[in-house]
Amino acid sequence: MRKAQKEQAEELVRQIEEAHDQIKKFIEQNSIPSAMELLEECQNGGITLGTLIESTEGEGHPTVFLLEEYCELTYQIHEDLDASKEINTNKIYKLLRQKLIRVANSLKNDIPVRKEVVFLPYKASMWDSLESVWKAADEDENCDAYVIPIPYYDKNPDGSFREMHYEADQYPDYVPVTRYDAFDFAAHQPDVIYIHNAYDNWNLVTSVHPHFFSGNLKQYTNTLVYIPYFVLDEVDPNNEQMVEKIRHFCFMPGIINADKVIVQSEDMKQIYVNEYLKAAKAHGLQGRHLDRTYLEQKFLGLGSPKYDRVLSTQREEFDIPKEWQKVIQKPDGSRKKIIMYNTGIAALLTHNEKWVDKIADVLKVFKENQDETVLLWRPHPLIESTMQSMRPDILRKYTAIKEQYIAEGWGIYDDTADVDRAVVLSDAYYGDGSSVVQLYQQTGKPVMIQNVDV
Repeated sequence: MRKAQKEQAEELVRQIEEAHDQIKKFIEQNSIPSAMELLEECQNGGITLGTLIESTEGEGHPTVFLLEEYCELTYQIHEDLDASKEINTNKIYKLLRQKLIRVANSLKNDIPVRKEVVFLPYKASMWDSLESVWKAADEDENCDAYVIPIPYYDKNPDGSFREMHYEADQYPDYVPVTRYDAFDFAAHQPDVIYIHNAYDNWNLVTSVHPHFFSGNLKQYTNTLVYIPYFVLDEVDPNNEQMVEKIRHFCFMPGIINADKVIVQSEDMKQIYVNEYLKAAKAHGLQGRHLDRTYLEQKFLGLGSPKYDRVLSTQREEFDIPKEWQKVIQKPDGSRKKIIMYNTGIAALLTHNEKWVDKIADVLKVFKENQDETVLLWRPHPLIESTMQSMRPDILRKYTAIKEQYIAEGWGIYDDTADVDRAVVLSDAYYGDGSSVVQLYQQTGKPVMIQNVDV
């Protein structure tokens, strides 16, 4: 039984209990018809409660059996009053109270509260930011956990929507997914909704479907939780110069609307609290948005679920495509070193065409050394969408380089949804600075950031 349903059931019991007091008064005042009418209402309340319990807990539940006993008693008292039999008012009141107490105790102890938790990932490649939380919810026998991938759109330079993407078929086989248009949020009213996209309409490159903007989701749940799909460089909260670089992550629609925000560390929590307060004042927000005590409870430095998956997974657990295996394996059967090459959006937007030229140069170097090393190139999943929206002049050049690399087949091009496979499978990281760097550092393997100017 859901929490709201149990609260409804408990309220109905309280109303019936109050009716008992009134029934006693009516009998004492010899207002028998009024007492009989109220007994009928109590019986109907018992039937309503029994129906609710059977719908959630199934037939034959002990609380329903106690309710049947209660309803039989109210019926018998009703019939005795109707037949003008001599009635002991105090005895009737005591019997009704005893039966109802047994119902209330059974309702409290025999019916566990089931929570309903909904996860709303948009890009499958970012699912790792929610997976460990979903696993914990899914393993709880008193929790119904739903994974509902939501559609998102690329944006045109003018902000209008372009192509819609829906990646429900890209999640791991062990994750059961529910279609977003087959789940009635208004009817379900989930106890908790988790999101990992906080931008709503603030993102210039992509947007989730407006129905799933955080402001709209708030009407369907009492607890909206935001967990970033990324991890950031750890920064000292007192280092103003470094904080300035990540300030924009701390104040977005999903963060404003969320009841809880889970970030990667206690230091990061303090940065979020400090920067949120400044931004809230600048935007004219009032009330709890300016209450540091409230914000200290809203932001939680519990760690990123992204770390959980990478650190708990071994190479052997991943399914390695045959095309990859052919490139990884040497003629003598031994394994080449695998270098994960990650290219990101921030570097693209900073360096423009020079960044594309750097990629071409990197590919050339690794091609010349393909006998000993394998390049596993994994671009940010929104690279080409970003180019279309914000750097259309270099898209053709980039695409030509990418397609030539794929056609030559000497390296690996990874545009799958599973970034963790690339992190676990590879021996070292090379590429742009991004949230993947923080994830990779957790493995203890070497990391080198590329310099576009070299």
